[in-house]
Amino acid sequence: MNETRTNGTTLRDAGVQRNYKDTVFRMLFREKENLLSLYNALNGTNYTDVDDLEITTLENAVYMNYKNDISFVFDFELLLYEHQSTCNPNMPLRDLLYVSRVLQNRIRNENLYSKSLVRIPAPRFVVFYNGTDFQPEQQTLCLSDAFEKRQEEPSLELSVTVYNINPGHNRELLEACRLLREYAQYVEYVRSFTEELPLSEAVEKAVDDCIRNGILTEFLSRNRAEAIEVSIFEYDEEKHMRSERKEWREIGRKEGRSEGRAEGLKEGRSEGRAEGLKEGQAEGLKKGYAEGLKASFDMLKTLMDEGNTEEIKRALSDSDYQEQLCQKYFSEHE
Repeated sequence: MNETRTNGTTLRDAGVQRNYKDTVFRMLFREKENLLSLYNALNGTNYTDVDDLEITTLENAVYMNYKNDISFVFDFELLLYEHQSTCNPNMPLRDLLYVSRVLQNRIRNENLYSKSLVRIPAPRFVVFYNGTDFQPEQQTLCLSDAFEKRQEEPSLELSVTVYNINPGHNRELLEACRLLREYAQYVEYVRSFTEELPLSEAVEKAVDDCIRNGILTEFLSRNRAEAIEVSIFEYDEEKHMRSERKEWREIGRKEGRSEGRAEGLKEGRSEGRAEGLKEGQAEGLKKGYAEGLKASFDMLKTLMDEGNTEEIKRALSDSDYQEQLCQKYFSEHE
């Protein structure tokens, strides 16, 4: 079993146990003070009383293979915050499944069949994106985009706001929340060092340099071992996902080329048969017309040689007699 070491000490020896739903983002903002600062930055508010903030993240639970970073209730809102290095178009559906579970927990003692309205906090969904693929400054993902049938006014809708927190994006938001800004800087340190060093060394160097440069200093100093471990797992998972997407894209291209060749061959054969039939018909008609014309001239010559000019004159003015004459001539000369 591979063990990550920090300054020569294994993480197991340091007493750190890997929790696979933890991320640095989640570790950082599970503290109420930090989470409230992020909420204030997003909403332009200045709330200070953390006792009014209720964490509702589903602990020790992964629902439908989906784990949420932060879920909390504040100011009559139910907020789901998620950090992602990959922009996922299925986030509205994932959030719908997750928020349903959270709400089930909140109203489990309520009577939904009573005449009284059961009130719930207003849900809001946010994703903080800092992956390497290009994404706009801000975008909104809607559940209705996944509907197989488009509707002008969907009966069920859920929207997710995605903020790009990479350097140069959403400067006002990052300036308003120091921890979010420093988190984005820490991720940049890790990515930069992994271009030159093995992953474990790159993460340790990123942690050391950030502490030295005043980036998440208190958090990284206090949670050094765990931060290193989850960062290694996160980046390794991100790298694996990028590699997997690249592999599937290549498989898709190969399958597309193969299907394209097969379809092209099939269409080519079909078009070739159609063109051949058309050409054959035209050639047959042309040949038949030439042979019929020759036979008609032969018949006229024979009638003239036999002195049957009256029959020729009658055939020219009477189509029925013309047909009878032809049948008689061709039956005699087969």
